[in-house]
Amino acid sequence: MITAEFFRNKSEIIGFSIRGHADFSDSGDDVVCASVSSAVQFTANLITECFKAEADVNAVGDTVNLMLTGLPNRDNAIKVLDALKLHLELLAEDYEGTIKITFSEV
Repeated sequence: MITAEFFRNKSEIIGFSIRGHADFSDSGDDVVCASVSSAVQFTANLITECFKAEADVNAVGDTVNLMLTGLPNRDNAIKVLDALKLHLELLAEDYEGTIKITFSEV
């Protein structure tokens, strides 16, 4: 199962930690893993490379973490994080038992 933990500061999502495997299908053929991986990479690139928002990003093994650290373009970055959350919620509905979404206050 993929675990997506979103970090909130008050009512805003300011980061995430996403890890694991969906186990929906065989490795290399798993549409859920591919969808999540692509969405996470797109999110990280949009926030850091296109919006130039300040964020700490790291990927180790099957875990990707992103946390906003500064103010430049923060509002745009927060909207992108909201969109990632929505995307993962919709995937979790379509593919039950493959994605668990949690929230933590920071």
